Amino acid sequence: MNAKFFKMAVLAGAVSLAACSSLPTTTPTLDQARGDFIAANNNPQVSTYAPLEFKLASDALEQANAAAAHRDSLDKIDQLAYLAKQKIATAQQVASQKAAEADIANSGRARDRLQLEARTNEANRAIKEADRAKMDAQAAQAAANDAQRQAAGAEAQTREAQARAAQLEAQMADLQAKKTERGMIITIGDVLFGTDQARLTPDGMNTVRKLADVLTQNPGRTVLIEGFTDSTGSAAHNQDLSERRAGSVAAALTGMGIARERVATRGYGQAYPVAGNDSAANRQLNRRVEIVLSNEGAAIPPRR
Repeated sequence: MNAKFFKMAVLAGAVSLAACSSLPTTTPTLDQARGDFIAANNNPQVSTYAPLEFKLASDALEQANAAAAHRDSLDKIDQLAYLAKQKIATAQQVASQKAAEADIANSGRARDRLQLEARTNEANRAIKEADRAKMDAQAAQAAANDAQRQAAGAEAQTREAQARAAQLEAQMADLQAKKTERGMIITIGDVLFGTDQARLTPDGMNTVRKLADVLTQNPGRTVLIEGFTDSTGSAAHNQDLSERRAGSVAAALTGMGIARERVATRGYGQAYPVAGNDSAANRQLNRRVEIVLSNEGAAIPPRR
């Protein structure tokens, strides 16, 4: 568009020059109009935003050039040139204003785009935070559920342990057990064996059966079976009898299903009396088998 208008003005001048034998008349106003036209023609905003106004300006300048080529009066040439200058100025003003409006519109669109991007980013952050909060809440709930299950399990274990302890206490009471630092001690007296023998009487076997039930229900416990006699007779005989009586109890326990590695025996003969050997009643107290029941998961300390 610019090149076309500019060529039209140039051609108009050239035609006028060819039609006259002498140089065309010109004025300072016409020269200024031509310079303004060239400047406007070189401004890309004019062709973009004011093509109609620039066409009117080009036509007006063409009329001024034609008047100069025809050697019309200077007043007419100036009048047409002034009119062309005004139209050129109008085209430039319109182009400048519309370019500014376009810049504002572009800035507004850019601002709107930035605001939209900011809102979108904020929304995305909010969604991510909500998802993270949801995951945290789920994790917390899972942890709470796990803790609740563990607490319930611990409570159940505690109740079970308490029940076992109560049952064991009742069983030990039935066996007339005595609590010591070494563990619970059950005593099988001389009357539960045959006279001067290692064979258990039926009542003795019943006592051992009760002990076997305790060991079956408490797999973390072991027993140490210790045999003792009075001082009557030779030391060798008493030692042998104490070992055989301890072995008889151990054999009865293993025969009732108690693992052999959970049962240990010792014979002490006439050592460690619990009463003087000066009467029949006291000597009967010394003829005994003591069964030490270990504490849960613990070894039995040696006799002092």
